[in-house]
Amino acid sequence: MHLCHLIVPFLVIVHPEVSGEVFTALVDLEESLETEALLIHTLRNYINAEEQKLDLLRKYVDIYQSQHDRAMEDVTEYISNPINAYTLVKRLTTDWDNVEALMATQVSTDYLNNITFFKETRMFPNNEDLNGAAVALTRLQDTYKLDTSSLARGELNGVKYSAELTAADCFELGRQSYNNGDYYHTLLWMKEAEERVNSEQNQTINYSDILEYLAFSIYKQGDLSLALTLTNKLLEIVPTHSRALGNKIFYESELERMVETKKKKGDDESEDVNVDNDQPEHYQDLYGKDHYEALCRGETYISPQVESKLKCRYLSRNDPFLKLAPFKIEEAHLKPDLYIFHDVMSDAEIETVKRLALPRLQRATVQNSQTGELETAQYRISKSAWLKEHEHKHIADISQRVEDMTGLSMKTAEELQVVNYGIGGHYEPHFDFARRDEMKNAFQTLGTGNRIATVLFYMSDVAQGGATVFPMVGAALWPKKGTAAFWFNLYPSGDGDAQTRHAACPVLAGSKWVSNKWIHEYEQEFRRPCTLERPPEDLTA
Repeated sequence: MHLCHLIVPFLVIVHPEVSGEVFTALVDLEESLETEALLIHTLRNYINAEEQKLDLLRKYVDIYQSQHDRAMEDVTEYISNPINAYTLVKRLTTDWDNVEALMATQVSTDYLNNITFFKETRMFPNNEDLNGAAVALTRLQDTYKLDTSSLARGELNGVKYSAELTAADCFELGRQSYNNGDYYHTLLWMKEAEERVNSEQNQTINYSDILEYLAFSIYKQGDLSLALTLTNKLLEIVPTHSRALGNKIFYESELERMVETKKKKGDDESEDVNVDNDQPEHYQDLYGKDHYEALCRGETYISPQVESKLKCRYLSRNDPFLKLAPFKIEEAHLKPDLYIFHDVMSDAEIETVKRLALPRLQRATVQNSQTGELETAQYRISKSAWLKEHEHKHIADISQRVEDMTGLSMKTAEELQVVNYGIGGHYEPHFDFARRDEMKNAFQTLGTGNRIATVLFYMSDVAQGGATVFPMVGAALWPKKGTAAFWFNLYPSGDGDAQTRHAACPVLAGSKWVSNKWIHEYEQEFRRPCTLERPPEDLTA
């Protein structure tokens, strides 16, 4: 039931201006009794409407309190779950809009003013956040091949993490997908909403609204007959539904056109429906995308023969200190060489880095290859901050440790970048170095050359997902608190190594914190000398 359907206007009766004439004739008093009857009837309707609104508000507050109590048992664990994160954002956007609409009809607006004050002075999600949370859930659904019904039950890869989504939650996911032109997911989530709406006692969504979105998304997916059937079903419930009436005429005319075309062609097969191909971009066969998503799911392409050559060893670089406490290195892949350094960031250092970065976190940006300007992008969903060595001893220690680990100078390295990934946070396949056609605009302000190497510290464990994957070679590095990944982005010749193209997989469950140091070419001349020998052209970028 829509909230607006509960709002019944209070009838105001305006009496003609008279002066003491009613008591002078009984007939006038009889008319006054009729007037009183109307007032009583109107007042009773008003009270009923108010009680309905209060009942609905009580249902909302019970739901909110239950979820809030559960969240406060372990805040980090609760918000690390993408389903909980989505429902929290939804409660603070569309649900609260509905609550405010109800409260606005009350005599007193004090409580509503309090809510408005909180929204204006505290961190409060908006409709863009709700859309982002919905897109994140559908991204997780695709990347990890999650069944819609299981996801709605709060299950992620068979693990029960959260309470079930309601019909209204599923409907909102479908509606957000619809607004994004993603009719594939609209169909999935509206079907799930339809399954749930009839079995729920406290319905806050109209079945007719679900049918409307279902019919149109099915039409966009190419099934005109079923779209017409659902539209007729909708009109049985709401015969005056204006959009449904218009869609019915359109679907019928399209079906008639198809029949006529078929007769003219004399073809036994039906003509393809002329509709948009509205599958989202991530359903199209993009280069590296299949490998990327398979690697995110833990499906490795490294052969046993290759794995058998990988080793673990200690690294001391003939340094007296490191001989006493050598680095523990694990080879994750050869050519390109990908290394994992174990136990290279302490819990105390991690807490310092997070504490300093937290108030500075801003939406992460990417560099426009044409202009060199920094901008946000949908293929990178995270927040980042930058820390300087002089800000804390721990930051300086980390920088020195990177130099000890890699043997490279930190004089031209960038500041420590700290990144926290949000709901379904990810970074699609990309290069850390600037390619040939980008060098004109890349790193101009730094004046330190290209990014020769990357060191990526993992500052948290991740329950599910969040791997760093290299689609071209089939390698996957999984987050483990206190470890760091290292690789060279450039060949010794200075050419970019295209095989280091990598991605941060969506975080399925948990919170992912990382930090990284990008090391540049300048000051490395004697530490990693250049060579004239160049790699094959197809391995450079």
